[in-house]
Amino acid sequence: MQSLLRWSIENSTNPDPNAPPPEPRKDIDPGIIDMILGRPDAELMKEDMGVATDPSKTEDERVAALDHLEMLIEQIDNANDLAKLKLWEPLHALLTASTSTLEIKMQALWVIGTAVQNNPSAQDAYLALDPLPTLVSFLTPSHSSTLQTRSKTIYALSGLLKHNAPAVQQLTNPSINGWRHLRDALSDPEITVRRKTVFLLSTLLLPTAPAPSAPNAPIREPIHANSHVAHVSNPDRASTSTLVAPALQTHGVLKALVQAITSPLPHGEDGDMVEPDVAFEETGIRLFHTYLVLCGQQLDKEDAEVLRRWVKAEQERESGEKQLAERWALDLTELKELSAKLG
Repeated sequence: MQSLLRWSIENSTNPDPNAPPPEPRKDIDPGIIDMILGRPDAELMKEDMGVATDPSKTEDERVAALDHLEMLIEQIDNANDLAKLKLWEPLHALLTASTSTLEIKMQALWVIGTAVQNNPSAQDAYLALDPLPTLVSFLTPSHSSTLQTRSKTIYALSGLLKHNAPAVQQLTNPSINGWRHLRDALSDPEITVRRKTVFLLSTLLLPTAPAPSAPNAPIREPIHANSHVAHVSNPDRASTSTLVAPALQTHGVLKALVQAITSPLPHGEDGDMVEPDVAFEETGIRLFHTYLVLCGQQLDKEDAEVLRRWVKAEQERESGEKQLAERWALDLTELKELSAKLG
């Protein structure tokens, strides 16, 4: 140890305050630095988008790039950087590009849904591109809209619409006709799409409890430019219930749901499963409880009567209210409230 210390002293130089700063080494490979420290996420995101939008790359390469991009934007700061890096436009363009295969479109929808989920800043940045006409068009079953594509579309719509009243308002635009597309999705050939659609509708309908605050109270905390600044400056944007409740009635969504629950369409790979889907039925009943009890709305008389008779028949089939409540994941009080509202 003593010899090592002596060697270090003998081979060290006293710093000269007048000496020029040392020249940076030019013989270090930048690639080695990247391997040690890692490349910035922003650089990786731009690289991924470059590959994803390059038609000369294989489908596997482009899908892999989008998959990696989706992993990066799981971090909310990276999701917000999509706007700063001007990556929203090419990402959305992948949904309609002639060079995009179904796999690429599905992966792009996945990236979009992850980026906007619980992220008002990203929601606003994407909504500025007027994406809803394109998104809802994927809900129509066709040779260019597979089960996976429609499922990922619901995922993207869910992220964009939840707690986002400005986006929900756009669904009524005649050029979008979003409520009709969501209504028709309740009878999609694939039960997975039906489940996800009714769950989305139920979530959008659920009333949001306002945060307690004194009237005209000054804002004491500064509003920071973060992902949720939109909620801080406009808390009402998180409440979609008052927009959704009348829209469900006006656009025939409730009538379609009554039909879908009381006379369920077959489902399954070959359309050979005729028994009701438990998850779809349970979520649909929960939606009606929210609509009638929590939102204080009323069904059309004809729809209410159809649903009332069906509920009564199911209660007899289950041999009592308790069993039926358990089947629908309601407590007994909730079932009684629902039955009372149906008359």
